[in-house]
Parts: sequence; structure tokens; C-alpha cells
Amino acid sequence: MALHTLFVCKSCSTVLSHEEADERAEGNQLLLKLLEVQKNDSTYSTLNIQPVGCLWTCVKKYSCAATLVCPQKYTYHFVDLTQESITDLLQFSQLYQESEDGYVLPPKLPGTLRVHLLVRVPPTPEAMVE
Repeated sequence: MALHTLFVCKSCSTVLSHEEADERAEGNQLLLKLLEVQKNDSTYSTLNIQPVGCLWTCVKKYSCAATLVCPQKYTYHFVDLTQESITDLLQFSQLYQESEDGYVLPPKLPGTLRVHLLVRVPPTPEAMVE
């Protein structure tokens, strides 16, 4: 079974600078809430949720970033997420995990998640076997 990982930037904040970011940062609060929902709902137990120090989208003035990745699948990078995005993000992770190549049609993105999608990156090609 492939490992599906949701990386959540714990330093994203609209009010704290990157250097000041701590547990109060909106990204960290989003991460904690995602982990809490996952702990209380076994539906999301197969998703690997990991904190990351920085996803570097704050440079472009986007806050609360999360990236969903899996080998040989599309990668999705979402920005400007809020506490209200949590259910949509977790529902999307289910669609992503069920998809063979990770491609989810834009109309199938839950809730307002489509406006939070910054980029979808195609999967890397498999290594050629000689």
C-alpha cells in the first residue's frame, strides 16, 4: 500500500513572522486540529499527517499551506487554509487515496478547496528499467 502523506506547514502565520512562529501560528493550529480529527475518526487513519517547518509559500504571502503527496501520484499544494478547510481537506485526502494516479477532477474537490489549490504537480516518471 502506498504511503499518502499530508505535509502541513506549522510555521504559516498571517500575524507572526517566520522567525516568531510558534505554537500560536495558524499553520500549527491547523496541524493540531487535523491530528485531533484523525485521532477521533478512523476514516482518516491511513493518511500520514506530518508537520514540516516551512513549505515556503509564505514568501508569496500565502498562509496555512498543506501538500498532499504519494509516490507515482499527482501532488497537490493548498494555501490559505483555515479551520473551516479541515473537513474538506480530509475528504479530499480520501478521494486522492482512492484514485489510481492521484488525479481528482476539479469539480470533485470538496467545499471551497478549489480556491485554495495553488498547484497540482504531475507525478514523476518511473525510472526506466534497462
